[in-house]
Amino acid sequence: MTRNVKQNELGVFLKARRAELTLREAGLPEGAGPRRVAGLRREEVARLASISTDYYTRIEQGRIRVSAPVLGTLADVLQLDEDQRRYLFSLAGKPSTRAPRQTAQKVKPQLQRLLDDLGATPAIVMGRRMDVLAWNSLAAAMITDFGQVPAKHRNYVRILFTDPDMRTLYKDWESVARTAVAQLRMEAAKYPDDPRLAGLVGELSMQDAQFAQWWAARNVASLSTGTKTLVHPTAGELVLDWDTLAEAGDADQQLVVWTAAPGGPTHEALRFLAAWSEGAEEHLRR
Repeated sequence: MTRNVKQNELGVFLKARRAELTLREAGLPEGAGPRRVAGLRREEVARLASISTDYYTRIEQGRIRVSAPVLGTLADVLQLDEDQRRYLFSLAGKPSTRAPRQTAQKVKPQLQRLLDDLGATPAIVMGRRMDVLAWNSLAAAMITDFGQVPAKHRNYVRILFTDPDMRTLYKDWESVARTAVAQLRMEAAKYPDDPRLAGLVGELSMQDAQFAQWWAARNVASLSTGTKTLVHPTAGELVLDWDTLAEAGDADQQLVVWTAAPGGPTHEALRFLAAWSEGAEEHLRR
């Protein structure tokens, strides 16, 4: 959409949403007599949002660009759900910085099945704050046994800085760690009021001088794609391409997969590691 089309659509969208909201739902007293419009009037929305009626009217008419704080207030007043809020901010060309609800993220069963079916491909699912939400057995064999990490500490950046084995597992640990800090900085920009993320940053800043230094540098990076070299104690050197795929039902979940070109030494090493891991698990089950 062009900017003008988006502004017009934003006004139509707001009008449709206020038409669905009753006085009782909005917390307003119900007056006597019939009303000429369905739902809330413009002046009622404006009063609830603490803005002038003229200002709100210009928003609906597409005659003014709206700031993110005003959009957030209107979304609250109109009781928009998460999808509607994202759509509203998208129409206005603004990033939604609403803090995530502090509920535990869960991986869909079908996504866990996909992880488990990737027998020769290490894969994990990362959520908000780069928390590790799920993994397959090969990822556990290649990186660390995530199941042995307490759930509250199962965070990729935290593991990188607090598990001493990570500094020898990654051939260029410093580069990997710097990039992870930059990715975490992007998470902080998305959710600046997330108390768990703030706690994680504070903890790592106190425990690790390098983390504190790199965090203060304010470099940023997105989870996307790249190459990492691991020196695995069992499988040897692994040169892996990694990619991230968004989970359609939850924008805060990313599937991260590590792959290698077929027929190469890393591909064969992964096959060996998968067989070794399966054998180790079979031995434990006996």
